[in-house]
Amino acid sequence: MNDYQTFLASKRFHAKPSGFQPKDINAKLFPFQRDIVSWACQKGKAAIFAGTGLGKTPIQLEWARQVYNESKGNVLILAPLAVAQQTVDEGHKFGVEVRLCRKQADVMPGINITNYEMLDHFDAKQFIGVVLDESSIIKAFEGKVRNQIVDSFRETPYKLACTATPAPNDHMELGNHAEFMGVMSRTEMLSAYFVHDGGKTSQWRLKGHAKTAFWKWVASWAVMLQMPSDLGYEDNGFKLPPLNIEQHVVDHTGYIVREAQTLQDRRGARRNSLDLRVAKAAELATSSEGPWLVWCDLNVEADALRKAIPGSVEIRGSDDPEKKAQAARDFAAGKINVLISKSSIFGFGLNFQVCHKMIFTGISDSFEQYYQAVRRAWRFGQTSQVDVYVVTSEAEGAVVKNIKRKEHEFEIMLKGMVANTQEICAENLKMVSRETDEYNCNLAMMLPNWVKTEIYI
Repeated sequence: MNDYQTFLASKRFHAKPSGFQPKDINAKLFPFQRDIVSWACQKGKAAIFAGTGLGKTPIQLEWARQVYNESKGNVLILAPLAVAQQTVDEGHKFGVEVRLCRKQADVMPGINITNYEMLDHFDAKQFIGVVLDESSIIKAFEGKVRNQIVDSFRETPYKLACTATPAPNDHMELGNHAEFMGVMSRTEMLSAYFVHDGGKTSQWRLKGHAKTAFWKWVASWAVMLQMPSDLGYEDNGFKLPPLNIEQHVVDHTGYIVREAQTLQDRRGARRNSLDLRVAKAAELATSSEGPWLVWCDLNVEADALRKAIPGSVEIRGSDDPEKKAQAARDFAAGKINVLISKSSIFGFGLNFQVCHKMIFTGISDSFEQYYQAVRRAWRFGQTSQVDVYVVTSEAEGAVVKNIKRKEHEFEIMLKGMVANTQEICAENLKMVSRETDEYNCNLAMMLPNWVKTEIYI
């Protein structure tokens, strides 16, 4: 029987540690952040799925510093466009020097950072460690780019992936992360834990009997939390102010409105209502002092918004990286009153707590982009209620319903995912050796007389 149990145990998938014991972790980090850094260093290759605003940037910076101090090898951080400079600035706050690079020749000993788009200009073999900042972005890239990231760093000894908690129903995202870590390929993951749903193309369902084993496997290489209390820590300072979402539906007075059902119908409805939606967005953005974030989805919307909102700054995909980065810094510093852009440009990774008012001039079908865009302002460090105004046409009702449905499903499944892993993740962190100050006793122990007295019964 014992031999059989040993045989079964050998068949279980588990990410084996390949790291080291960190030293002198930055005291500026919160206790849960310090323990996550220590756990990730000891794992060597790990993922951190933490809610927006829980400090993934200082965590990854400290992890990179520890890797460099341990190995003396260079570390590369890959980040979304416009986030790299923000990370350099965060490094200054935590005493970690980060070099902003655009090519391999710019690399200096220590920690270096660049944008995902610049990966072709670097030699991955020259780095001992790599960090994927906002790592869920790899699923948004074409397959060849995702494969390039996985293949380029396949032999890299130390790896860290950081992102907000992934979509619970998007198991491919977890598979991408596992493959990047070198824990297991997506094909192996699907074969071990999932079953294909027959006629539904590309839809995989977690096997009922494999649910516990799957989440235990995930927790062997990833830590998941939405709040510090998910792992048994205090939430002091991490409770968010209220979020107020208001929908404004523009009226096609005098016209028969048919609710759009298909993607093509919705795009047509957006074009037909452009003037009305832009006028409403401009009315909102000029009704009170900013700063305001105004999100759009089409270039024609951006053009019209810029003309309709005096003093606004509009950033689009064709702008050069320096212009985008400078606009992000200026907005965060309060130098721009109204910033107009797409969530695909500024919707990931940036800290815009300076702003607590935003407008969506219509909504795309991507719930993730909506979710991430809202959390540029509604995140740790925000002290005011965040007001989100969603401007749509009557014909776009299907889009709004779709977003609301996805949001409801997301919240339910997110709680389930965290619940499935929180006990294991908390236990993993408890096993991490915490740093303690050495106690040197200078006085001899003094015992009270009653302890010294011999008692005979």
